Amino acid sequence: MYITDDTQHNCLDCVTFKSLVRKTLFFKDISNQIIEKKPLPELLRSIIDTSKKLLDSEASSLLLFDDETCKLTFYVAEGEKGTLIKSREVRMGEGIAGWVAANKKTVRIDDCYADARFNSAFDQSTGFVTRNMLCAPMVRKGELIGVIQVMNKSNDGSFDTQDELFFSALAGQCAIAIENYRLGQFEVEAEQMRTELETARSIQRKILPGTLPELRGFTVKTLLRPAKHLGGDYYNLIRISDTQALFFITDVTGKSISAALIVSSVYSFTHSYLIIHKKTFSLKHFVESLNAFLIESTTPDKFVTGWFCLLDEEQRSLISISAGHDPVFLFRKDAEPKPALTLEKGGLMLGVMELPYESEEVSLQPGDVIVAFTDGITEAMNPEMEEYTAERMLLRLTGGFTAGGGAGQMLSDLLTDVDLHRGQADQSDDITLGLLEVH
Repeated sequence: MYITDDTQHNCLDCVTFKSLVRKTLFFKDISNQIIEKKPLPELLRSIIDTSKKLLDSEASSLLLFDDETCKLTFYVAEGEKGTLIKSREVRMGEGIAGWVAANKKTVRIDDCYADARFNSAFDQSTGFVTRNMLCAPMVRKGELIGVIQVMNKSNDGSFDTQDELFFSALAGQCAIAIENYRLGQFEVEAEQMRTELETARSIQRKILPGTLPELRGFTVKTLLRPAKHLGGDYYNLIRISDTQALFFITDVTGKSISAALIVSSVYSFTHSYLIIHKKTFSLKHFVESLNAFLIESTTPDKFVTGWFCLLDEEQRSLISISAGHDPVFLFRKDAEPKPALTLEKGGLMLGVMELPYESEEVSLQPGDVIVAFTDGITEAMNPEMEEYTAERMLLRLTGGFTAGGGAGQMLSDLLTDVDLHRGQADQSDDITLGLLEVH
């Protein structure tokens, strides 16, 4: 209650007060509606409809800011499913909406055609006559989300200060709702990606050999430790006949999905090739055929390095081909002056161009150990970005071999030393090892 001019008035009967109460209650209700989780088309349509109702206006529109183009885009929800479509773009600073976006300030205009900032092109194209307008920026944590505007107060009225305050508050609620939607979508997409990556990882694990075939006269020790969910390294040991087995280790350029797809291609090709050529298997023909296949099935920026060998159990020998891969070490007790020889003959990495590959045949002796690896070991980084290096690896392997630890102990000692070097740094690349010990 208040007294003016000795006349008692009831505030509850004031038109302004009633309007304020109505708007406050309505604002509370629509704020709750706006922050509900909805598809973006439905959310934007709700914002547009809400703006018209709250401000009692003839029309409303919403523009979202695009970080990439630095432009505002009108969004309209149409059709039975509320399909979101872009109607047109507005540059920053262009028209009233562009000015509001650039300055992040709400404006109230009583006569749009008298305002130099007003762009009448939209009216001319639609036939709509914009008399007056409220335009407010949607800003969240200082970042521009977009702009909303209402046009033409109903019954030829004008927007007032109260309208302006409520509209600015509504714009803030809209900014929160849109940001929450985007964050929610990001979480959904991230979860979908995690699920897809886990599925792909499960598939990739299945293409790795679960149990290696036993070989007479050889002990085989292998390890593959991917750096990411999906790796680009691959190895396999496949029996070709009663006396021969194919062993290989490959490394695809890059990581993650693209590398994993090429690994799957190598796996598929190998098994398809062996169905046709197993009885007449030739290591040279196999490698050259794989090269031709990868040239046709991969992009020019992707290639595969690998070491391939055909083991002969009866003869205790192997045929070796290196396709652009790191040297393979052959440790022999009688090698002078150092116990490690290298197997390097072959050719270019796979998937680049069709060229012949050279092979070498090696006779083996009991006690010999062959070590094949990928560059995830030699290029392992410590926190100071220093590589492990091939020299340190060879020194560690030589020590383990001369101490008589055998393939298993050599593999274990090497991994321990690599981890010691890496410390707290993330694993930068896939690590794969294959050791063959002759009995």
